[in-house]
Amino acid sequence: MVDFSLWDILRNLLLAARWTVALSLIAFVGGGLVGGLLLVLRLSGARGADRLVGGYVQLFQGTPLLMQLFLAYFGLALFGVPTSAWVAATLALTLYTSAFLTEIWRGCVNAIPRGQWEAAQSLALSFGEQLRHVVLPQAARIAVAPTVGFLVQVVKGTALASVIGFIELTKAGTMITNATFRPFVVYSCVALMYFALCFPISLYAKSLERRLHARA
Repeated sequence: MVDFSLWDILRNLLLAARWTVALSLIAFVGGGLVGGLLLVLRLSGARGADRLVGGYVQLFQGTPLLMQLFLAYFGLALFGVPTSAWVAATLALTLYTSAFLTEIWRGCVNAIPRGQWEAAQSLALSFGEQLRHVVLPQAARIAVAPTVGFLVQVVKGTALASVIGFIELTKAGTMITNATFRPFVVYSCVALMYFALCFPISLYAKSLERRLHARA
C-alpha cells in the first residue's frame, strides 16, 4: 500500500482531469462538425439520405457507448489500423456525440414553422441559402440550450473510456485506489470533480433556456 495524502490524491486526479476535459471537448467539437454535416444531408432531401442518416442515428443511440468503445478499440486493429486508447476513445465518442447532436438539431429545425421555408422559397433562394439565411439562424437560437446541456452527457461519457485503458479521471481513480486501498476517499474525490465539471455547464444550459423563453 502506498501512503498517499489527500493532497496527493487530489493532485493526481486533477492531472487526470485534464484528459477528461480534453477528450470531452474534442468529442463535442468533432461530433458537432459531423452532426452538422449529417443534418444538412438529411434536410437536403437527397434520395435515401433521410433513411441513411436515420439509420446512423439509431445505430449509435440504440447501442451502449461501452460497446462502441470496445468495437472502436478492437475493431480498428482487425483491419490493420494501428490504434491506441486515445484514438479509439476519440473516435467512439465523436461518433456517439454526432448521432445525438444530429437528432437534437433536427428537432430544432423542425420547430421552425413551415411558413419560413415557404417564404424563403418564394424569394427564389437555393436550398443552401434557405438554410444559411432563414432557417438555421432561427434553429440555432433554439438549439443552444439543449446542445450545451448535452455536453454534460459527453463529459460523463468519458468515464467509460477507462475500460479500454484511457487514463482519464475514472481510470486514475481506479489506479490510485489500487495503490492506496482507500476507495471511499478516492471515488468521493472523483465524484466531486465530475460534479465540479458538470454542474456549471448544467447551470449555464438552464440560464440559456430561461433567456430563450424570456425572448420568445
